[in-house]
Amino acid sequence: MVLHEIKQKQVQRALTIGVWTEKQEKQTAESLLKELSMLADTAHIPVVHSELIRIREKIPSTLLGSGKIEELLILIREHNADTVIFDTSLSPLQQRNLEAAWNVQVFDRSELIIKIFAQRAHTKEAQLQVELARLEYFLPRLLHAHDDLHRQKGGRYGTKDAGEKQLELDRRYIEKRIVHIKKELVEVRKVRETQRKRREKSGILHISLVGYTNAGKSTLFNRLTKASVYAEDKLFATLDTTTRRICLNERELVITDTVGFIRNLPHGLIAAFKATLEEAVYSDLLLIVADASDPECEEQIATTRNVLAEIGCAGIPARIVMNKIDLQNNHTHADFFVSARTGAGIETLLDFFKNITIK
Repeated sequence: MVLHEIKQKQVQRALTIGVWTEKQEKQTAESLLKELSMLADTAHIPVVHSELIRIREKIPSTLLGSGKIEELLILIREHNADTVIFDTSLSPLQQRNLEAAWNVQVFDRSELIIKIFAQRAHTKEAQLQVELARLEYFLPRLLHAHDDLHRQKGGRYGTKDAGEKQLELDRRYIEKRIVHIKKELVEVRKVRETQRKRREKSGILHISLVGYTNAGKSTLFNRLTKASVYAEDKLFATLDTTTRRICLNERELVITDTVGFIRNLPHGLIAAFKATLEEAVYSDLLLIVADASDPECEEQIATTRNVLAEIGCAGIPARIVMNKIDLQNNHTHADFFVSARTGAGIETLLDFFKNITIK
């Protein structure tokens, strides 16, 4: 796709900004800001400075007051940053006005996550889903630019200059492309539905690994299935759903590795990845994999449960699997404690698989 409005320069030096309001605990805001920098690292974006700012009232046109904008401009110049990434969502108007005030690229957490997904999607299905989310995110920004241009140019009613014509062509292209992608994803769902019905007839138990990003799902998947799915100590290392069969005492099971969840995941991405996440929807059992060494483990489990409820998995039986116990484990509320890296606790989990039945 060639649309100059949604292309951006490569980021060389980024400033990450967290926003703390009275409706949010400061500790949560700090944690989200740290996570934002980890997301930037996953996207190969160098972060030169992170700043947590408190705002009492969000300004519709710029998010921040004029004084705070000036303070951040000093920081941008001090660190020679060419990009500012906000942890909070920005409207198209806020994004454009902040870029004009600072003369740097400005984008938010949602756009950063979309960038990561675009970099790491490998299968055709995942690439379609990423493109859909990307187009739906950028469409209102393109329309805003078109409306703004229309107001500024003036001229006789009903006339359009070359710039307006190009924006209108881009808008139509994006809308048509969105419709086309959605049709393709419908076909993907039909294929998945056929595969699911075959599994149901075969009586094979289907287990899905779900959980917060970087909890170690892919490493656990590899350990259980003896597969070689890509696993890395980064957020969103896995985007493509992978399914393998394993045989335990002459009993076959199907295990699926899924994309990780995250706090404040853009709603458009949840919708766009519904076809992939439907593997979890049609599972007989969910294993919620959590990082036992993470101090925010409980919050991450809560995030996972919220996303599962949103995609229709609330009624599926689930078990909590605390992973990475070789690093640290201060948690007692779990069904299984394992280390996918060392193999500790894996036999107990496999014994459980041997004895469970499909209801």
